[in-house]
Formats: sequence, C-alpha cells, structure tokens
Amino acid sequence: MKPIGPIPAGYIAQDGELAIGGKTASELVEMAGRTPCFVYSKAHLDQRVAELRAAMPERLGINYAVKANPFGPVIGHMAGLVDGFDIASAGELAMLETAGIDPARVSFAGPGKRDEELEAAIAAGVTLNCESEGEARRALAIGERTGTAPRIAIRVNPDFELKGSGMKMGGGAKPFGVDAERVPALARDVIAAGAEWRGLHIFTGSQALNADAIIEAQANVLDCADRLAREIGAALPKLNMGGGFGIPYFAGDEPLDISAVGAVLKERFADLPASLTETDLCIELGRYLVGEAGVYLTRIIDRKQSHGVTYLITDGGLHHQLAASGNFGTVVRRNYPVAIASRFDAQPEEEANVVGCLCTPLDRLADAAHLPRADVGDLVAVFCAGAYGASASPANFLGHGPAAELLV
Repeated sequence: MKPIGPIPAGYIAQDGELAIGGKTASELVEMAGRTPCFVYSKAHLDQRVAELRAAMPERLGINYAVKANPFGPVIGHMAGLVDGFDIASAGELAMLETAGIDPARVSFAGPGKRDEELEAAIAAGVTLNCESEGEARRALAIGERTGTAPRIAIRVNPDFELKGSGMKMGGGAKPFGVDAERVPALARDVIAAGAEWRGLHIFTGSQALNADAIIEAQANVLDCADRLAREIGAALPKLNMGGGFGIPYFAGDEPLDISAVGAVLKERFADLPASLTETDLCIELGRYLVGEAGVYLTRIIDRKQSHGVTYLITDGGLHHQLAASGNFGTVVRRNYPVAIASRFDAQPEEEANVVGCLCTPLDRLADAAHLPRADVGDLVAVFCAGAYGASASPANFLGHGPAAELLV
C-alpha cells in the first residue's frame, strides 16, 4: 500500500458522509447538478486568513494571487478578506473588474505581457510589476501615447532563492524579473520618465513548508529592498515580499509553522531601516489561502479487478486534477489526500487504485490506497483541490469539459 496525504483539518462526517458548509457530499453534488465538481469552503477561507493575520505583523498586507483559483465567487469572497490582488494576465484583470474589485488594489506580474494587456492595465490604474527594461519602455510609451502615467513597480530577480521551494523563481538566470544589479538604473529611468513609482516586487519561490527557509528568504528580501532603495535614491512606496507559503499534500508533510514566521517578521518590522519605514509591505499568497479550502468530488462509475488489483474508475480525472494525478511537475508520484466521501466515517478495509475516465495510464487519482470498501455510485473526495485544480488542468482533454464549481 502507498500512504495518502493528510486530510486538512476542519472536514467532518455528517450522516456518514463528508460534509462541507453543513451539506453532505451527496447534497453538494445535487446542488452542483453533476459530477465531477469542485466545492470550496467559505469557512476554510475565513479561518485561514484569520489565522494568518493573527500570526503576522499587523502592518503586513495580504494579497491574493488570483492564478491559484480564479472562480468568480471565490474572488468575490476574498475581496472582503485580503488587502490586494495579484494577477498574471488581462483575462484575470477582466475577472476582477467583473467582481467589482478596485484596480488600485491590483498588481500585474508576468514575463510576457502583451501591449494590449499593458494598455488595459494602465487605463484601469493597475500597478505593473515590470519584468524587464523592454517591458518598462513599452509601458512608458503606451502611457505617453494615451496620456496616462503608468503605475510601475519593478520585479526583482534577486541573487538568492527560497530554499526547499517547490518552484524556484529567483536567483540565477530566470525569465522572471530584472536582475538585481540592473534595478536601480531602471527605477531611476522610470521615475524620470514621469511614471507613478510603486516600488519593488521580490518573489523567490513557492510551496515551501520549512519555516526557517521562509524566514531566511524574507530577511534576504528586506535586505535586498533596503539596498536597492538606497541605490535608487527614492523611497519605496510598496514592497511585495512574495510568498512561498506551502500546504501539506503528501504523507510526511508537516504544516508550515506560520507562528514562527510571524514572530521573526514582527521583530524585523520593529527595527526596519529608514528606507522602509514608510513602505507599504505585503506578501502575495495563492495556494496557501485557498488550497485546503477546496475538495474535488467525483463519482465511481465502475469497479473492476485486473490481475487481483482493484480499480475504482471515476467520472473525473487528471483533466480536472492534473497535480493530484502526478503530472504537474512531480518527479515521483505520491498520493494526495483522498477519501471515500460517501463513507467518510468508515474504516479502511481494502487496497484500491482510484483512476479517472481518460484513456491514458497517466490518469490516476490514488495508487494502492488503503480505503473503505467503495462501490459504483459512491463519491470520491480529493482534498487540497482549492488551488491549481480547475484552472491549471487540461479540462478539454478528450472533450470531457470542465467540472462544476461551488462556493459554500
């Protein structure tokens, strides 16, 4: 048998079934109208942000990275919980505009912004986290042509990384950001050209569970920002310190100790250098805020044996849960947290493989998992599905289309 990942805290059984927001899994599927479906929990979102604010310094802003989960009702709910939003495309900007989000709360990162995206962001009043000198020049030219001064921050590619990060996005040659030694000259040019100077964005990596690694990265970010601000010769209106906070997906993973991270950051904020005393300081989180708030529900449509091995075949799969299938950058496939939602309080009694409906051997949701006996019609729950599930999986693969989504 292969172990399954830890089910996040806060999920309970009701009438024997997994319950979310006071509704059983079968009731949620009825609300959605079909399976598969993603269900996102308001209570989990509220609790995660409240715990984070309690742990972090009071002056630290919390931004939501829309790419983690761009579902409209989730965006609308997060609007009342967070201080700002980070986007990575004009499409995400349109989603925020539809949700009525003030563009002044929005920053736009990404290394391949097209001119039409830059123009839309400038017109809306969004802060551009420019990733190169060329992008900054294009933004300034668009601002001059349209008569609107762009709001520009510079994304920095620092000379350090977030240790233990699932995805390293800083240090060495990277497509992201401007190499740190070139930032001061570019910042002075942007300011001289009449742009509204908005400061720096320093994002070093993602999905880290080691508090010491994040503490070290945050210290390096603050030191880097102080040095660059002094070299620029102008105050930093804002510093986006990045994120990197991870969540446990696999057996053996331990939750990030945000109390330890927050305690050290509070000490550091109490003794900031002069260059940062008036700076608006924030962190940018996506997965950490919404990942554990989501559950993917899929129905078993066949139960079969092959050479003595049990397969539970579902109507879902990697087209909605690419990461859970092990096909989103995982070197060695491990099991996400998975349960039989219809029998959530039952004891495990068999070893089974949970697979999807696609005609590829890559479509696996759980390998050799120890689960309660499950039959055709039962519902399977894949946890940690609130981030990079519906939006980062190939929903149209083989023509199956997207899953339903609910916020409860």
